[in-house]
Amino acid sequence: MRTLAAIVLTSASLISYGQTTQKLTASKLNEYGLIYTLPTTVIDVTVEAKKTVKIPGEFYKYSTKYLGIQPITERSEEWSLESVTVNPRGIANEEEKYLVQFKNGSTPYMLLDNNDFPLTVNSETYTPPAAPNLPVSVAAQPTILQTPYAAQAITEEMLQSTSSAKRAELAAQKIYELRQSRNDIISGKADQMPTDGESMRLVLNNLEQQEAALTAMFTGTTQTSTSVRTYTVKPTEEIQSKQVAARLSITDGPVDVSDLSGDPIYIEMKVTSKGELPKNEKGEEKKFPKGGLAYRIPGSIDVNVTMRGQNFYRGNMDIAQLGVVFGLDPALFTDKKAPAYVIFDGTTGAIMEIGTK
Repeated sequence: MRTLAAIVLTSASLISYGQTTQKLTASKLNEYGLIYTLPTTVIDVTVEAKKTVKIPGEFYKYSTKYLGIQPITERSEEWSLESVTVNPRGIANEEEKYLVQFKNGSTPYMLLDNNDFPLTVNSETYTPPAAPNLPVSVAAQPTILQTPYAAQAITEEMLQSTSSAKRAELAAQKIYELRQSRNDIISGKADQMPTDGESMRLVLNNLEQQEAALTAMFTGTTQTSTSVRTYTVKPTEEIQSKQVAARLSITDGPVDVSDLSGDPIYIEMKVTSKGELPKNEKGEEKKFPKGGLAYRIPGSIDVNVTMRGQNFYRGNMDIAQLGVVFGLDPALFTDKKAPAYVIFDGTTGAIMEIGTK
């Protein structure tokens, strides 16, 4: 086997898993030969990171005095790793082109995907794999202080005061007034009770939101958002046990693998099996059939993704590079009584199903 260095490619956007197909039929025009490509397997590592922004409130110095709550005292932004999703995917390899030669006068056909990978032979029944369930980026939502309730909660006296201490005192008084008003409505002691259940719900919600806005002026606000980035790792014929798949900066979020400002997210790969050529009854390796339909007998690996010693993904998957190429006798597909069909795995080039029509 050739020795290749590990290759890590990065992408700032999600990989597209859409698939189109084309049908090729053996005929006199192509001399009854069909050309196709076997895939090489790459691993998409999708990182979901959360950004947390904390901002002190205007009256944070008075939070303990008036509310008995420990406030946010300094503005901060921090990224953390939320989840990792791992999916194998087939990519084209120009060194893996093959020709299958069928019998003159026959009309077998092949379905190829947009990478010229064989999907089926003699079958138009192909169900593409479902797109992986990947996380999506979520924008930060407005804090309570960025809503109309904050403006409603501020009294005229608070606006006119030039003293921060005085404004804090007035804000604390308003909080307790709002709580008292809410309790009076719930207990039925309010001077002006809401006329129906829906009105009561709206009034109570308004009071709660105003109280939350005033409280945030003391305790501060926390705002979160998420960012998603997919990195692509290409396993080599000689699997490395551990390599950097992605990086996450505590200040900038997901960054390039080459950006050392980010903490490494490691992918560990361990070979669990290697593809082997089939053997005959004597235990001898079978020979590739003349003009045969090439397919892959893949190997497999265990995959483990970690950051700072914490595990975020563990699984097993088939890998084309650890396999061997063998072939099916093209005569199987031109048998007049019972022509064969075959369905392949577009990620590895392996046979998923084979039978007769």
